[in-house]
Amino acid sequence: MEVRAGRVRRVNASMEGRLLVSRPDLHDPNFDGTITLILEHNEAGALGLVLNRPSELAVIDPFPMWSDLTAQPGVVFSGGPVERDALLALGQGSRSPGDLPLGLHSIDLDAQPALVQASGIERLRLFAGYAGWGSGQLEGELSSGAWWLTEAVADDVFHDDPAGLWARVLRRSGGELEWYAHFPSDASLN
Repeated sequence: MEVRAGRVRRVNASMEGRLLVSRPDLHDPNFDGTITLILEHNEAGALGLVLNRPSELAVIDPFPMWSDLTAQPGVVFSGGPVERDALLALGQGSRSPGDLPLGLHSIDLDAQPALVQASGIERLRLFAGYAGWGSGQLEGELSSGAWWLTEAVADDVFHDDPAGLWARVLRRSGGELEWYAHFPSDASLN
């Protein structure tokens, strides 16, 4: 996947468009309690965006022209620990699917918002940074049980309750994962 001028270019791969759900026993502060959408996965590695880590930076402060299209909460999200100064924007529209997983669009933040909206984009989310894995690294983490891999829907990217997204995805997944939706954030308090 390439990141240029706030845009992401997609390459087909097997885990693209799926979610990594951090297990409760994953004690990496970068991913504890996270839901990560895999945007690219191939023999070179994987790239994803953490969907449930809103920052305190309101989009209207640095990017007032994009605030009307930004899904609530209207803040920049922390997309992951890699290149935190890189800004990525994902959009969704009803007119035509985009070229990213789940029909999402990579939004060029150098474009005029009115033109983006006229092209059918109805909402967007801004991410600072991303999550990345080298060749075979993500497969190793999955094999060791650090993550659950589950299906994604586009609404996960734009969910208005990021704090509740982890449990929502687990409930929707059913089976054993649904049980974990009720897992306390600090098991020692149980």
